Amino acid sequence: MTTQALPREPQQDRSRATRRRLLEAAVDCLASVGWAGTTVTVVAERAGVSRGAAQHHFRTREELVTAAVEYGSDVRMARMREHLDELAGRRPSTLDVVLLLGEMYTSPLFRAALQLWVAAASDEQLRAQVAPLEARVGREAHRLTVEALGADESVPGVRETVQATLDLVRGLGLADLLTDDSARRTRLLRQWAATLDLALASPQ
Repeated sequence: MTTQALPREPQQDRSRATRRRLLEAAVDCLASVGWAGTTVTVVAERAGVSRGAAQHHFRTREELVTAAVEYGSDVRMARMREHLDELAGRRPSTLDVVLLLGEMYTSPLFRAALQLWVAAASDEQLRAQVAPLEARVGREAHRLTVEALGADESVPGVRETVQATLDLVRGLGLADLLTDDSARRTRLLRQWAATLDLALASPQ
């Protein structure tokens, strides 16, 4: 009796899986140990792959980390879309949207992005890679927020009000880095949701 060999996982699938493990490990490293502690070796160890395999996908730490933050940003946007899809059939309340944004901007994915921003502030070459990425993420976050709120940006002042919302939650995310700021953040977000309701409902 012969035993039929199990089909081998295609090389392309294995390569994609390895790349994804590296990206997830890099996000985790950035969020937990920061830019200084996020080396290719550390990320490879955390991903369970060899340094050589890591460098096959990403030649430098900057390339790896930038790709990881882009991956993390895509995940953040996808999760926001998923949450909004779960509310299909009814428009989410302003408070729903604001609290969802608050979660996005205090997640490990956001913490990882912050670490890269700090490093890019003093590294011109890294900044050239990060700035376009963050601009794209900012545009997508703005678009999703407008859609979720049902905001009419043809009304003067509405676009700025939506952007102020995003700036607020980003700032609250920063405040959460050193200490647990959740109680104060929730109070502020609830108050901002009430203010936002009035701003979007009244003529500008």
